Amino acid sequence: MSKIFSDVDKYESESPSSVVAAINTAMQSVVRERFEASGQSWKDFVFGDSLESITEEDFRAVEKTLIDAGHRYDWSAAISPQERPDAYKPATGTTEDDLDTFCFEDPEAPTGETDSDGLELRGVGDNVVSYSEDTVGVARYVRSTTRVLNWLTEGVPENTIAVIDDSGGTLTAPILERFKGVICAGGTVRSHLGILTREYGIPCLMNSKVNGIMEGDTVRMESTARAKNTEDYQAGREVTANIWRVHSP
Repeated sequence: MSKIFSDVDKYESESPSSVVAAINTAMQSVVRERFEASGQSWKDFVFGDSLESITEEDFRAVEKTLIDAGHRYDWSAAISPQERPDAYKPATGTTEDDLDTFCFEDPEAPTGETDSDGLELRGVGDNVVSYSEDTVGVARYVRSTTRVLNWLTEGVPENTIAVIDDSGGTLTAPILERFKGVICAGGTVRSHLGILTREYGIPCLMNSKVNGIMEGDTVRMESTARAKNTEDYQAGREVTANIWRVHSP
């Protein structure tokens, strides 16, 4: 029996996402349970009762279990760190498991010294909508289903400026309207996340290049900067808004 399933596993060792891996594992458990209950040989089971013993209800049950567990978010939460590992670095004292304390360390991000107003330039981004005031809040990374599910239950902390990757629109959709602002490391002002934040009236910077903003830092988004438009993209013009870390006087 173990030999049979080890042979199956070898063809799935490179699952394209955790969702696929979870589905495969769950369905293997169903097949294993039905096979053991049948008392048949593997060959007789596969070419005999297997089609009748594994039902549509089994597939629906697996799907519900995965959705309830939050697996629908896993692909969007993980793909950007996998594709751009150099842009994602753990904060001091954390491990690879501490996804929500990772910080961006984009080498292309402009940085500067702290000025007389206590503002330290830590990056730039493309402004989605120009507002009458800049946005000040607390940087909190959102990169795991655990954080999203906790905030769905307990509420998003006050004054949260969500720092997310270019897949964050899917991950954060259930709690997006509760953010004070959003800093996204990818996409354009016309990306799905840009459209959603515009509709919710949430200041948002897309295609952001950020270096050294840590979980819990007070940050200021230059929401008053001119919004980047289609003509800017077509002409290749850099139209960016600043992102500062705020230091107390």
